[in-house]
Amino acid sequence: MQQSPIIRPPRLQKGDMVGIISPAGPVEEAELGPGLDFLDQRGYKVRIGSHALSKKGYLAGDDSARLEDFHAMIRDREVHAVFCTRGGYGTMRVLDRIDYDLVRDNPKIMAGFSDITALLLSLFAKAGMVTFHGPMVRQVKDIGIGNFSALLDLVETPGEHTIELTGARTLVSGTAKGVLIGGNLCLLSHLVGTPFLPPLEGNILFLEDRGEPLYRIDRMLTHLRLAGHLDRISGLIAGQFEDCGEPGAMDDLLFRFAKDLSVPVVSGAPLGHGNSNIPLPLGVQAELRTTIPWLRLLEPAISS
Repeated sequence: MQQSPIIRPPRLQKGDMVGIISPAGPVEEAELGPGLDFLDQRGYKVRIGSHALSKKGYLAGDDSARLEDFHAMIRDREVHAVFCTRGGYGTMRVLDRIDYDLVRDNPKIMAGFSDITALLLSLFAKAGMVTFHGPMVRQVKDIGIGNFSALLDLVETPGEHTIELTGARTLVSGTAKGVLIGGNLCLLSHLVGTPFLPPLEGNILFLEDRGEPLYRIDRMLTHLRLAGHLDRISGLIAGQFEDCGEPGAMDDLLFRFAKDLSVPVVSGAPLGHGNSNIPLPLGVQAELRTTIPWLRLLEPAISS
Protein backbone atom coordinates (compact mmCIF):
# COMPACT_ATOMS: atom_id res chain seq x y z
CA MET A 1 0.00 0.00 0.00
CA GLN A 2 1.33 3.42 -0.97
CA GLN A 3 1.56 5.85 1.94
CA SER A 4 -0.27 9.18 1.58
CA PRO A 5 1.85 12.37 1.83
CA ILE A 6 2.42 13.27 5.48
CA ILE A 7 0.24 16.03 6.94
CA ARG A 8 1.02 17.62 10.29
CA PRO A 9 -1.98 19.19 12.02
CA PRO A 10 -1.64 22.78 13.28
CA ARG A 11 -0.48 23.24 16.86
CA LEU A 12 -2.95 23.77 19.68
CA GLN A 13 -2.98 27.22 21.30
CA LYS A 14 -4.62 28.62 24.40
CA GLY A 15 -8.16 29.72 23.68
CA ASP A 16 -8.67 27.11 20.95
CA MET A 17 -11.75 24.90 20.84
CA VAL A 18 -11.29 21.15 21.37
CA GLY A 19 -13.91 18.59 20.39
CA ILE A 20 -14.86 15.61 22.53
CA ILE A 21 -16.19 12.44 20.88
CA SER A 22 -16.87 8.79 21.78
CA PRO A 23 -16.00 6.66 18.71
CA ALA A 24 -16.09 3.40 20.68
CA GLY A 25 -17.68 2.53 24.03
CA PRO A 26 -20.19 4.55 26.10
CA VAL A 27 -19.26 6.89 28.92
CA GLU A 28 -21.15 8.60 31.73
CA GLU A 29 -21.17 12.40 31.91
CA ALA A 30 -19.83 12.39 35.48
CA GLU A 31 -16.76 10.44 34.36
CA LEU A 32 -15.71 13.28 32.07
CA GLY A 33 -15.98 16.10 34.62
CA PRO A 34 -12.38 16.13 35.89
CA GLY A 35 -10.96 15.94 32.36
CA LEU A 36 -13.18 18.71 31.06
CA ASP A 37 -12.32 20.86 34.08
CA PHE A 38 -8.62 20.37 33.37
CA LEU A 39 -9.02 21.45 29.76
CA ASP A 40 -10.78 24.59 31.01
CA GLN A 41 -7.94 25.26 33.45
CA ARG A 42 -5.42 24.94 30.62
CA GLY A 43 -7.27 27.66 28.75
CA TYR A 44 -9.27 25.67 26.21
CA LYS A 45 -12.89 25.81 25.16
CA VAL A 46 -14.72 22.50 24.79
CA ARG A 47 -17.36 21.29 22.34
CA ILE A 48 -18.91 17.92 23.19
CA GLY A 49 -20.17 15.81 20.31
CA SER A 50 -23.94 15.51 19.97
CA HIS A 51 -23.76 11.73 20.54
CA ALA A 52 -20.72 11.57 22.85
CA LEU A 53 -22.90 10.54 25.81
CA SER A 54 -25.15 8.16 23.86
CA LYS A 55 -25.36 4.47 24.69
CA LYS A 56 -26.40 1.47 22.64
CA GLY A 57 -25.26 -1.68 24.40
CA TYR A 58 -21.45 -1.75 24.36
CA LEU A 59 -21.31 1.18 21.91
CA ALA A 60 -21.64 4.95 22.35
CA GLY A 61 -24.67 5.05 20.06
CA ASP A 62 -25.06 3.41 16.69
CA ASP A 63 -22.37 3.53 14.02
CA SER A 64 -23.92 6.37 12.05
CA ALA A 65 -24.18 8.56 15.17
CA ARG A 66 -20.56 8.02 16.21
CA LEU A 67 -19.39 8.63 12.65
CA GLU A 68 -21.54 11.77 12.45
CA ASP A 69 -19.82 13.19 15.55
CA PHE A 70 -16.39 12.51 14.08
CA HIS A 71 -17.18 14.15 10.74
CA ALA A 72 -18.86 17.10 12.47
CA MET A 73 -15.72 17.83 14.48
CA ILE A 74 -13.54 17.60 11.37
CA ARG A 75 -15.83 20.00 9.48
CA ASP A 76 -16.12 22.46 12.39
CA ARG A 77 -13.61 25.25 11.67
CA GLU A 78 -13.67 26.34 15.32
CA VAL A 79 -12.41 22.95 16.52
CA HIS A 80 -8.61 22.56 16.49
CA ALA A 81 -8.22 19.19 18.24
CA VAL A 82 -10.38 16.13 18.80
CA PHE A 83 -9.98 14.13 22.00
CA CYS A 84 -11.71 10.82 22.65
CA THR A 85 -13.55 10.02 25.87
CA ARG A 86 -12.58 6.35 26.17
CA GLY A 87 -11.83 3.13 24.30
CA GLY A 88 -13.77 -0.10 24.64
CA TYR A 89 -14.88 -1.30 21.22
CA GLY A 90 -16.47 0.12 18.11
CA THR A 91 -13.94 2.18 16.20
CA MET A 92 -13.20 -0.51 13.60
CA ARG A 93 -16.87 -0.63 12.64
CA VAL A 94 -16.72 2.80 10.95
CA LEU A 95 -13.27 2.86 9.33
CA ASP A 96 -14.59 2.10 5.85
CA ARG A 97 -17.13 4.94 6.09
CA ILE A 98 -14.78 7.76 7.10
CA ASP A 99 -14.38 10.61 4.63
CA TYR A 100 -10.58 10.61 4.43
CA ASP A 101 -10.55 13.42 1.86
CA LEU A 102 -12.37 15.57 4.43
CA VAL A 103 -9.70 14.73 7.00
CA ARG A 104 -6.91 15.49 4.54
CA ASP A 105 -8.44 18.89 3.78
CA ASN A 106 -9.03 19.71 7.47
CA PRO A 107 -6.12 18.26 9.47
CA LYS A 108 -6.63 18.41 13.23
CA ILE A 109 -4.96 16.95 16.29
CA MET A 110 -6.56 13.56 16.99
CA ALA A 111 -5.70 11.72 20.20
CA GLY A 112 -6.64 8.53 22.03
CA PHE A 113 -5.45 4.96 22.51
CA SER A 114 -6.69 1.42 23.16
CA ASP A 115 -9.60 0.83 20.72
CA ILE A 116 -8.92 4.29 19.24
CA THR A 117 -5.72 2.76 17.81
CA ALA A 118 -7.79 1.68 14.80
CA LEU A 119 -8.82 5.28 14.11
CA LEU A 120 -5.31 6.68 14.60
CA LEU A 121 -3.71 4.16 12.26
CA SER A 122 -6.38 4.52 9.59
CA LEU A 123 -6.13 8.32 9.56
CA PHE A 124 -2.38 8.03 9.01
CA ALA A 125 -2.66 5.22 6.44
CA LYS A 126 -5.50 6.72 4.38
CA ALA A 127 -5.12 10.47 4.90
CA GLY A 128 -1.42 10.77 5.82
CA MET A 129 -2.27 12.73 8.96
CA VAL A 130 -0.01 12.51 12.00
CA THR A 131 -2.09 11.34 15.00
CA PHE A 132 -1.39 11.01 18.71
CA HIS A 133 -1.41 7.89 20.84
CA GLY A 134 -2.12 9.12 24.34
CA PRO A 135 -4.53 9.49 27.25
CA MET A 136 -8.26 10.09 26.99
CA VAL A 137 -10.62 12.40 28.83
CA ARG A 138 -12.17 9.82 31.15
CA GLN A 139 -8.77 8.77 32.52
CA VAL A 140 -8.22 12.07 34.31
CA LYS A 141 -10.84 11.03 36.87
CA ASP A 142 -8.95 7.86 37.79
CA ILE A 143 -5.24 8.64 37.37
CA GLY A 144 -4.94 12.42 37.48
CA ILE A 145 -3.77 15.04 35.04
CA GLY A 146 -0.14 14.01 34.46
CA ASN A 147 -0.57 12.07 31.22
CA PHE A 148 -3.10 14.49 29.79
CA SER A 149 -0.86 17.43 30.65
CA ALA A 150 2.02 15.77 28.78
CA LEU A 151 -0.23 15.30 25.74
CA LEU A 152 -1.14 18.99 25.73
CA ASP A 153 2.51 19.95 26.12
CA LEU A 154 3.36 17.86 23.06
CA VAL A 155 0.64 19.27 20.81
CA GLU A 156 1.22 22.85 21.93
CA THR A 157 4.94 22.90 21.11
CA PRO A 158 6.33 22.46 17.58
CA GLY A 159 9.84 21.14 17.18
CA GLU A 160 11.85 18.14 18.27
CA HIS A 161 11.13 16.39 21.56
CA THR A 162 13.10 13.90 23.63
CA ILE A 163 10.92 11.41 25.48
CA GLU A 164 12.40 9.43 28.35
CA LEU A 165 11.17 5.84 28.49
CA THR A 166 11.32 5.76 32.27
CA GLY A 167 11.30 2.25 33.69
CA ALA A 168 11.81 0.54 30.34
CA ARG A 169 14.02 -2.55 30.24
CA THR A 170 16.50 -3.12 27.41
CA LEU A 171 16.09 -6.59 25.89
CA VAL A 172 18.27 -6.00 22.82
CA SER A 173 20.71 -3.09 22.78
CA GLY A 174 21.12 -0.73 19.89
CA THR A 175 19.90 2.36 18.10
CA ALA A 176 17.03 2.52 15.65
CA LYS A 177 15.60 5.20 13.38
CA GLY A 178 12.29 5.18 11.60
CA VAL A 179 8.72 6.40 11.60
CA LEU A 180 6.85 5.78 14.85
CA ILE A 181 3.90 3.44 14.28
CA GLY A 182 1.91 1.41 16.77
CA GLY A 183 -0.66 1.26 19.50
CA ASN A 184 -2.82 -1.50 20.92
CA LEU A 185 -1.52 -4.90 19.79
CA CYS A 186 -4.97 -6.48 19.52
CA LEU A 187 -6.31 -3.69 17.31
CA LEU A 188 -3.15 -3.55 15.20
CA SER A 189 -3.21 -7.30 14.58
CA HIS A 190 -6.89 -7.13 13.60
CA LEU A 191 -6.09 -4.51 10.94
CA VAL A 192 -3.78 -6.95 9.13
CA GLY A 193 -5.18 -7.60 5.67
CA THR A 194 -7.13 -4.33 5.59
CA PRO A 195 -6.19 -1.05 3.87
CA PHE A 196 -6.17 0.70 7.26
CA LEU A 197 -2.80 -0.58 8.55
CA PRO A 198 0.15 1.64 7.54
CA PRO A 199 3.33 -0.06 6.30
CA LEU A 200 5.61 -1.12 9.15
CA GLU A 201 8.73 -1.67 7.04
CA GLY A 202 11.65 0.43 8.28
CA ASN A 203 9.64 1.84 11.16
CA ILE A 204 9.85 1.81 14.96
CA LEU A 205 6.90 -0.22 16.20
CA PHE A 206 5.40 0.38 19.66
CA LEU A 207 2.85 -1.93 21.24
CA GLU A 208 0.73 -2.21 24.38
CA ASP A 209 -2.28 -4.20 25.57
CA ARG A 210 -4.41 -5.14 28.55
CA GLY A 211 -6.11 -8.24 29.88
CA GLU A 212 -4.71 -10.65 27.28
CA PRO A 213 -3.21 -13.96 28.48
CA LEU A 214 0.35 -14.52 27.38
CA TYR A 215 -0.62 -17.12 24.78
CA ARG A 216 -2.87 -14.56 23.07
CA ILE A 217 -0.02 -12.03 23.00
CA ASP A 218 2.10 -14.78 21.43
CA ARG A 219 -0.66 -15.50 18.90
CA MET A 220 -1.00 -11.85 17.87
CA LEU A 221 2.75 -11.32 17.52
CA THR A 222 2.98 -14.56 15.54
CA HIS A 223 0.16 -13.34 13.31
CA LEU A 224 2.09 -10.14 12.58
CA ARG A 225 5.25 -12.15 11.92
CA LEU A 226 3.54 -14.64 9.59
CA ALA A 227 1.91 -11.77 7.71
CA GLY A 228 5.37 -10.30 7.11
CA HIS A 229 4.82 -7.14 9.15
CA LEU A 230 7.66 -7.70 11.61
CA ASP A 231 10.31 -8.73 9.10
CA ARG A 232 11.82 -5.32 8.46
CA ILE A 233 10.86 -3.07 11.38
CA SER A 234 13.81 -1.02 12.66
CA GLY A 235 13.03 -1.24 16.38
CA LEU A 236 10.43 -2.42 18.88
CA ILE A 237 9.07 -0.65 21.98
CA ALA A 238 6.84 -2.73 24.23
CA GLY A 239 4.79 -0.61 26.60
CA GLN A 240 2.65 -1.74 29.50
CA PHE A 241 0.93 -5.10 29.12
CA GLU A 242 -1.45 -4.76 32.05
CA ASP A 243 -2.95 -7.97 33.43
CA CYS A 244 -1.18 -10.02 30.78
CA GLY A 245 0.90 -12.15 33.12
CA GLU A 246 4.25 -11.68 34.84
CA PRO A 247 6.54 -9.02 33.33
CA GLY A 248 9.38 -11.54 33.25
CA ALA A 249 7.35 -13.95 31.15
CA MET A 250 6.39 -11.12 28.81
CA ASP A 251 10.06 -10.16 28.45
CA ASP A 252 10.96 -13.77 27.65
CA LEU A 253 8.30 -13.88 24.95
CA LEU A 254 9.45 -10.60 23.42
CA PHE A 255 13.08 -11.69 23.54
CA ARG A 256 12.26 -14.85 21.57
CA PHE A 257 10.73 -12.70 18.85
CA ALA A 258 13.59 -10.19 19.10
CA LYS A 259 16.22 -12.83 18.36
CA ASP A 260 14.67 -13.37 14.94
CA LEU A 261 14.16 -9.66 14.28
CA SER A 262 17.71 -8.52 15.08
CA VAL A 263 16.54 -5.03 16.05
CA PRO A 264 16.78 -2.99 19.27
CA VAL A 265 13.99 -3.90 21.71
CA VAL A 266 12.85 -2.33 24.99
CA SER A 267 10.06 -3.57 27.23
CA GLY A 268 7.99 -1.99 29.99
CA ALA A 269 7.95 1.51 28.49
CA PRO A 270 5.51 3.91 30.22
CA LEU A 271 2.75 3.78 27.64
CA GLY A 272 -0.57 2.02 27.51
CA HIS A 273 -3.23 1.12 30.06
CA GLY A 274 -1.13 1.68 33.19
CA ASN A 275 -0.88 4.83 35.28
CA SER A 276 1.81 6.20 32.95
CA ASN A 277 0.77 6.69 29.35
CA ILE A 278 3.22 9.02 27.65
CA PRO A 279 1.92 10.55 24.43
CA LEU A 280 3.54 9.47 21.17
CA PRO A 281 2.87 10.82 17.68
CA LEU A 282 2.17 8.28 14.94
CA GLY A 283 3.80 9.12 11.64
CA VAL A 284 6.96 11.08 12.52
CA GLN A 285 10.60 10.12 12.20
CA ALA A 286 12.17 9.19 15.53
CA GLU A 287 15.30 7.68 17.02
CA LEU A 288 15.29 4.98 19.71
CA ARG A 289 18.31 4.53 21.94
CA THR A 290 18.27 1.64 24.37
CA THR A 291 21.18 2.69 26.57
CA ILE A 292 19.16 5.34 28.42
CA PRO A 293 16.56 4.42 27.11
CA TRP A 294 14.88 7.30 25.31
CA LEU A 295 13.06 8.23 22.16
CA ARG A 296 13.88 11.40 20.22
CA LEU A 297 11.50 12.87 17.68
CA LEU A 298 13.57 13.90 14.67
CA GLU A 299 10.90 16.11 13.11
CA PRO A 300 7.89 18.09 14.31
CA ALA A 301 4.61 16.28 14.93
CA ILE A 302 2.60 19.48 14.44
CA SER A 303 2.89 22.52 12.25
CA SER A 304 3.31 26.02 13.58
